[in-house]
Amino acid sequence: MKSFSKIRKHRRRYKAARWMSRHPAWLHKGFGWIARHTRLLQRILKWIGHLFRFLRVLKYINPFRYIKKIDWYIIRKFIGTYFFSIALIISISIVFDVNENLAKFTQYHAPLRAIVFDYYANFIPYFANLFSALFVFIAVIFFTSKMAGNSEIIAMLATGISFKRLLRPYMFTCVLLAGLSYYLSAYVIPHGTVIRQNFETMYKNKKKQTAADNVQLQVGPGVIAYIQHYDDTQKQGYGFCLDRFKDKKLISHLTAMTVQYDTISDSKFHWKLSNWKIRQLKGLREHITTGATKDTIIQMEPMDLVYSKGQQETFTSPALRDYISKQINRGSGNVVQYEVEYHKRIASSFASFILTIIGASLSARKRKGGMGMYLGIGLALSFTYIMLQTVSASFAVNAGFPPVLAAWMPNLIFIVIALICYRQAPN
Repeated sequence: MKSFSKIRKHRRRYKAARWMSRHPAWLHKGFGWIARHTRLLQRILKWIGHLFRFLRVLKYINPFRYIKKIDWYIIRKFIGTYFFSIALIISISIVFDVNENLAKFTQYHAPLRAIVFDYYANFIPYFANLFSALFVFIAVIFFTSKMAGNSEIIAMLATGISFKRLLRPYMFTCVLLAGLSYYLSAYVIPHGTVIRQNFETMYKNKKKQTAADNVQLQVGPGVIAYIQHYDDTQKQGYGFCLDRFKDKKLISHLTAMTVQYDTISDSKFHWKLSNWKIRQLKGLREHITTGATKDTIIQMEPMDLVYSKGQQETFTSPALRDYISKQINRGSGNVVQYEVEYHKRIASSFASFILTIIGASLSARKRKGGMGMYLGIGLALSFTYIMLQTVSASFAVNAGFPPVLAAWMPNLIFIVIALICYRQAPN
């Protein structure tokens, strides 16, 4: 027997069917609306189908599609050995550095918190990233020669894997490590370098350049500034003059006894002049204006006047690029070390690929005697790379060598070595 609720439901359906049979026009309108919107829906679905057909191409761009289980095995060994070698060598460096500087820390009463967080917390990433490519090289030689000694490389090649295919996980890991190295050197480490250098100035008695004499620079189109003496600790200069030229003719000459940089201003380039005098030159006539103090805007900063050793390492890459461009527009010739630093950050990241190919090519073959010979060759090539970096940078600063070529010269030389090793490795 049916319940009352089911009978009521059937009665509602019966009434709806009877109403639709008596009003066929509404029924035709309803089916027409569905047909029209079905066409629109079909167009939408067709467009989505084309979109998904295009998105199917993205699966070929996905790098993880090409990474197999054997590749993850090599990647884990690569990254693990890389960070282990960094931790080992940096730990030894810290021990020697503490032993060397402990007397200075005690003499200048350096607090423990500053030693740990201001000095060594920035010392570790700086030197780890500075020799990142060499740590990559040593890590590749170490774990690849160990795999070759255990006949793992022979087993991989025996399955039909070519040496080119064997290098795929190496290159994938190099992309990650090179990207990390460039990001640290370009955006993170410069901020820590400022803190570390300030600590060394206070507690290691490293004298920082705080004064400059006879500084002349172009601060704008046709505007030349000159300071007889500038003291960076007080942000104050003496014997200041500012000349403006138009069509190679002097039109204004400003002089001041002292010029003080406004460090609390909301914007940059604010200077305060004391005992100033302006001579306006108009043909044969001259108009002189004097005053006690004057606030003005001059397109220069204290960092433009005083150069200290290692200052280029305190700039992030965008700030370094802007500073180089500004100094070149001013006609300054003291930008070579900044250009070398800018290009060296990029070149050092690409060095990981070159040294990885060399290391894998040298250590993939099983030899008698273990990995000692490979480590010896690796250390010799590492010291050669460091020497070439130092020599090329010195040539750029002192001998007029092009900064771009100076930064990339070690890589160009080692590319030739990498190609030779790569061609000989399959044999």
